[in-house]
Amino acid sequence: MNEPDLRTWLDVLEAAGQLAHVRSRVDWDEEIGAITRATLALGGPALLFENITDHTQGRCTRFLTGGLGNKHQVRLLLSLPEDTSDQAVVRHLKETFQRPVPPRVVDTGPVKENILRDDAINLWEFPVPKWHHTDGGRYIDTFCGVVTQDRVTQRDNIGIYRGQVLGERKIGKLLIPTQGWGGHFQQHREAAKSMPVAVVYGGHDALPFCAGTPFPKRICEWDMMGAVLGQPISLVPCETVPLHVPASAEIVVEGYIDPDPATYEDEGPFGEYPGYLGGQSSPKPVLRVTCVTHRDDPILRGSLEASRPGFPTEDGQLCAYAWSAVAWNMLEDAGVSGITDVWMSAVSTGASIIVQIHKMYRGHAQQVAAALWGTAASQWFWKNVIVVEEDIDIRDPVALDWAVAFRVNAGMGDITFYGPTFGSVLDPSTPPEKANAAKYGTGEWTRVLIDATRSWERERRPEYGNRRYPPLYKLDSALEDRIAKRWPEYGIGIPYLDDAQRASLTLTDLAKRLPEV
Repeated sequence: MNEPDLRTWLDVLEAAGQLAHVRSRVDWDEEIGAITRATLALGGPALLFENITDHTQGRCTRFLTGGLGNKHQVRLLLSLPEDTSDQAVVRHLKETFQRPVPPRVVDTGPVKENILRDDAINLWEFPVPKWHHTDGGRYIDTFCGVVTQDRVTQRDNIGIYRGQVLGERKIGKLLIPTQGWGGHFQQHREAAKSMPVAVVYGGHDALPFCAGTPFPKRICEWDMMGAVLGQPISLVPCETVPLHVPASAEIVVEGYIDPDPATYEDEGPFGEYPGYLGGQSSPKPVLRVTCVTHRDDPILRGSLEASRPGFPTEDGQLCAYAWSAVAWNMLEDAGVSGITDVWMSAVSTGASIIVQIHKMYRGHAQQVAAALWGTAASQWFWKNVIVVEEDIDIRDPVALDWAVAFRVNAGMGDITFYGPTFGSVLDPSTPPEKANAAKYGTGEWTRVLIDATRSWERERRPEYGNRRYPPLYKLDSALEDRIAKRWPEYGIGIPYLDDAQRASLTLTDLAKRLPEV
């Protein structure tokens, strides 16, 4: 059996009807971005562009996007049945991420079929899109794996960090100090040494799935890829930098980033993940390319950014499933009890999170927020935290609205502000002067907790049956069973709830799951 790589993943997508071959002539200048935007909005398949303006011949003629653009593809990636619920997918990933599978190092692999050095390197030979008309240029680093290594622990970090082609052998990089590779960059800056970097394009889609997930720093993304795929991935040494990359990757770019600001060049702007233009053109660190290796007839992998309502991106699928699972593990690792579900919607891409708990003590919701806000990942995520109890379906906006409407009283301490703290430099709600990464190293957020659980500050009342809250209105279970059996007799003309719906939706069953307080 072949080791999983991008080409085996394409076979899986193809067999499931989740891959479209686009053979009509398409322009890399905004047209690929527009087609991708429409396809993602329609929940469509992955797109393999095979006839790209200026790239119909030459080193690289194919470009792939949208391989993780909908729920069906995520379930395929995880080898889960099509009807697996969102909650079950998150639970599956929560458990998967607790079973790391370390990689193995091999001597060589398909990525070494072509090795380019010096004047043979020309990044313009690759079909890099200009995604949006407002972008500062062509962005090659969008859904890749940027590999760096901690100088002390020797642990690799693989992340997704945007990069703009600035020349034949130059990529301008947005590099924030609080990111995983930002810490590595600081180590090299203090040592006055250039930082070695490798960028992987077109590994199995488990690579960007894991590279874009905010694992704790002690966890290596190679191990998580192995966990997701159920087997170790094979790594090969790079040619010019002391790093390793997947042996079956489509393309790898190697090089160094000089920490001296005098070497920086203008990068940006770019249509970023919140759905807005992400920052103006400004001097940024530059990856100076020393080597490119690639497979024969390589496929470049990339992804559209800028999610907004009705227009999702591949980041949204990572957010909804992988990031929710990681947040759940983080909460349990921090000692927070009673977590029953976690969800981050695809459109908020992590700025908001909803946590469902079995409430066990006063201050439980505050502990949830404090644990999340104390992590390194909160640089980008969890500006707003909503905590509910287990009777609230956290993927149902109507249920959430009900919980906020009738369990939140701002004057009773149910809304908490925390900050200002560090935050995303790309969040447009933060004024530009507060999001100056060159000056502050980060953006600025004031965070909000909405505690939409029932308050334990209330006194128990006899008219509530010695509970703090009035009892929920609910049907008597015996009466409900009786009318369910007789429903066809009534001639009402609409079907009664089936067994699966009754287990999750009826007032009686919801009330059974909700502990009295």
